[in-house]
Amino acid sequence: MVKRFWDQAVAAPIDGGFTILLDGKPMHLPGGATLRLEHAPLAQEIAREWQLAGGGKDGEMSFADTPLTRLAGTAQARIGTDPWPTVDAIARYGETDLLCYRADTPAELARRQERMWQPWLDWAEQRHRAKLRVTAGIVAVRQHRDSIAALRAAVGALDPWALSALGVAVPALGSLVLGLALADQAIDPASAHAVGALDELFQVEQWGEDAAAAARREAVANDIAIAARMIALTRA
Repeated sequence: MVKRFWDQAVAAPIDGGFTILLDGKPMHLPGGATLRLEHAPLAQEIAREWQLAGGGKDGEMSFADTPLTRLAGTAQARIGTDPWPTVDAIARYGETDLLCYRADTPAELARRQERMWQPWLDWAEQRHRAKLRVTAGIVAVRQHRDSIAALRAAVGALDPWALSALGVAVPALGSLVLGLALADQAIDPASAHAVGALDELFQVEQWGEDAAAAARREAVANDIAIAARMIALTRA
C-alpha cells in the first residue's frame, strides 16, 4: 500500500499527446520517463483511476487500483521501444491454442466445446487465413506453419497498446484466437471469458463450486475486462 500524496489527477496535453498531472506535476514511469498517451479517452480514464485511488489525499492506495496505468506504462516503456519480444511471446500461444484441444469424454462437454469453440476457429480462418487443426485428448497437434505465420502477422500488426492488453488477456484465456477476437472487438470480454473457462465451468456444474477456484476465475475475468477496456479506449 502507498499513501496518496495528491489532491487532483487530471489528463493534460503534452507534445501532441497527453499525460497525467498529479497536482500539476507530470506522472513518471518507474524508469523516470514521463507517461505519454496518444488517446484522449485512455488519458481521461487513467486520470480517473488516480483521482479515485485511495479515496483522497493521505488515503491508502494500491497499484492494483490503477490497472490501466500499468498497461499503458508497459506499452510505452517496454513494448513501444522493442515490440518483438512481446509479439513473439503472444504469438506462440497459437501453437497450442486452447480451442484446438477437445475432450473425448464426457460427451456433453465435447458437444459444448464444438458448439462454443469451433465458431472462433472458423473466425480465425476467415479473418486471418489461419486454419488450425483440432485434436482430442492430450495428444499434441502440430499446426501448419502457414497458419502460425498468419497468426504471428496478425499479432505483429497490433499497436503497443493492444499488445500490452493481449499480453494479459491471451495468457488468461489460454487462447491466441480469443485474444485476437478481443483485439478485433469481435467478442466482448465476458463472452471471451465464458468461452475460455468452458471446461472449468462444466466441472462446476458437475461437482459444485470451490471458493478458491471461483476467486481465481473472477481475477481472470477482471484481467480480461481490463484488457478489453484498454483496447476500446485506444480505438474510440
